[in-house]
Amino acid sequence: MPGTSPAKLTVAVVGATGAVGRTMTKVLLEKQFPMTELRLLASERSAGKTLTVPGWGDLTVELATPDAFEGIDIALFSAGGGTSKELAPEAARRGCTVIDNSSAWRMEPGIPLVVSQVNPDDLAAHEGIIANPNCSTMQLMPPLMALRDAVGIERMVVDTYQAVSGTGHKAIVELEEQVKAHAEGRPKVASVYPYPIGFNALPHIDVFLDNGYTKEEWKVVTESRKILHLPDLRVSCTAVRVPVFMSHSEAVHVETRSPVTPAEARELFAGVPGVVVQDDPANKVYPLAEHAAGSDLVYVGRVRQDPSIPDNKGLAFWVVSDNLRKGAASNAVEIAEVLVARGWVRKASVRAAVAGGTPA
Repeated sequence: MPGTSPAKLTVAVVGATGAVGRTMTKVLLEKQFPMTELRLLASERSAGKTLTVPGWGDLTVELATPDAFEGIDIALFSAGGGTSKELAPEAARRGCTVIDNSSAWRMEPGIPLVVSQVNPDDLAAHEGIIANPNCSTMQLMPPLMALRDAVGIERMVVDTYQAVSGTGHKAIVELEEQVKAHAEGRPKVASVYPYPIGFNALPHIDVFLDNGYTKEEWKVVTESRKILHLPDLRVSCTAVRVPVFMSHSEAVHVETRSPVTPAEARELFAGVPGVVVQDDPANKVYPLAEHAAGSDLVYVGRVRQDPSIPDNKGLAFWVVSDNLRKGAASNAVEIAEVLVARGWVRKASVRAAVAGGTPA
């Protein structure tokens, strides 16, 4: 169970050399998170590297092993599902609170799946492992929460247009190379994706499931239900990779239980912390991926009535957010901030020993 948060903490970033891991470190510093020690952990491939961290100097990346979590209070994980399955329980047994960015724990019963401004109360039940939602789910939740609380939600259809940074640094490099190849009249070579992403749109993110959906699409279905506490919510999703470097964009259609006008919806969205309404199409004002990059905010625009749903119970709108920041790193740090503010961090250095002498 959670304990009392100390004023200062020892924090680790696992997967520290990856795109999300580096962003986690950056956000920790930007938010001046209360830590007296910062440790960078990674796999054998990256252990031993040196990263320069502003204000902390040159830090050596350590090998992520079970014993590396001794004395660590909070660990932000972005090292893949296999690593999380192996190391998160070991970290938790040593008194560390894990905030995991992989899909390994999201749908596990008893593991909180949290968007910081949507369901922070779920953190009270954590027992050492907390799951960060998928980036494409993450940015949907704040505006959907506003609709859920005001008019109820019956059904959602969402189409995502996802940036290549969601795949990692290799995908960014591949898109850059394909743009150069196109400009120079050379063939575009694909290695990260099954087809060239440059000047293309691929309706294929992650593996295909037996039901015809991809795993990425099904994450939106199941994670939305868990975060919003709506287990029977009807959801359908199509996830598309597009030649954009940063920020995911989403076209959302929602059927509500009670009538709601676009003007009312804009007001509801604007009332959610971290949500910005940009909706003046006549003056070409609407959310853009390029403008969202580098921000922790969720941008909503193109809010309009969906005429295919009667009685003013249908809305269509556009949602954009930086997938590395709010979609991953920033939400993880915001979760840590909630834990500290509410006294829900399990302080590793003062945890009582359990059977076998292992801290818990």
